[in-house]
Amino acid sequence: MSPSLSTNSLLPIPSMSTNFAAPPSLLQHPFPFLHSPSPMPPTCLHSSTTQTPSPKFDDDLLFPDYLKFPHLTSTLPDVDTNPAPDLWLRIEDEARAIIAQEPILSNYYSTLILSHDSMASALANHISIKLSDPTLPVATLYDLFSGVLRDDHDILPAVCYDLLAVKERDPACIAYVHCFLNFKGFLACQAHRVAHNLWMKGRKILALLIQSRVSEVFAVDIHPGARIGRGILLDHATGVVIGETAVIGDDVSILHNVTLGGTGKACGDRHPKIGDGVLIGAGTCVLGNVRIEDGAKIGAGSVVLKRVPARTTAVGNPARLIGGKENPIKMDKMPSFTMDQTSHISDWSDYVI
Repeated sequence: MSPSLSTNSLLPIPSMSTNFAAPPSLLQHPFPFLHSPSPMPPTCLHSSTTQTPSPKFDDDLLFPDYLKFPHLTSTLPDVDTNPAPDLWLRIEDEARAIIAQEPILSNYYSTLILSHDSMASALANHISIKLSDPTLPVATLYDLFSGVLRDDHDILPAVCYDLLAVKERDPACIAYVHCFLNFKGFLACQAHRVAHNLWMKGRKILALLIQSRVSEVFAVDIHPGARIGRGILLDHATGVVIGETAVIGDDVSILHNVTLGGTGKACGDRHPKIGDGVLIGAGTCVLGNVRIEDGAKIGAGSVVLKRVPARTTAVGNPARLIGGKENPIKMDKMPSFTMDQTSHISDWSDYVI
């Protein structure tokens, strides 16, 4: 994986954390799913009871502090710290809890999660199954993906921060294991990280083949040359298109049908540069080598052709700044965290029903 816009950061947006208020949800317990101080009892895989109580466990035993409240801490872990083992324990426990609730899914979760000894193995296996076809066997793709994950020490920490981002920002995400197995935006992003690694090593034909399969399977088209940071949420993700020279920073939230594309007439460095903490609403087109600066928000359905300053909101076709170009309204909360896509409307439009 290539370096993001915050190249020396393992935690999301350390430079921005002092400029924005944390969303209220971050002040609550970050892992509410089946939370209880009780230890997890053994799971019966063959129970026919549909009312089996959920296994319970204590998040405080599983996660170091910097994984619990990554956006509120100012002390970064060592650059060699890998959060994957701690998060993998959580995913395994969630899988066992789900098996207890839905025994019919025992084989599914046992095969895809509990039979693996690490997040890297499970991720390589799952993406390989998703992207395989008769001419690209699962075993071939698994060897390729697991090799990249083993050699590139930046990818797994990025995967973890993507999982944390989805769980924190998407109310539809009920568990980390749910995102890990079922959220195509998350899976497409991780497949891109592998493809980007191959692209940067000169294995471009193979990288482009992975891009093609991801586009066919997930309806997400990310050129392997694009550089993507950590803590990324591709919400729903259908129809997302990201061009070759695009750069996306840390803690960015992008909704469906978003295009980060060229203008159609430029060559070379021709795609958008997205800063840290940016929120890009559904159906938005950002075209050309333009900069969307840290903490900016792009309203749904907008067409952006020019630079958007930090902490401002741009909306419309063509997009214009809320408050005007000379004195735009500045936000005091990180838009990619709040996921607020409507509050700006009253400041911009007289639209009524």
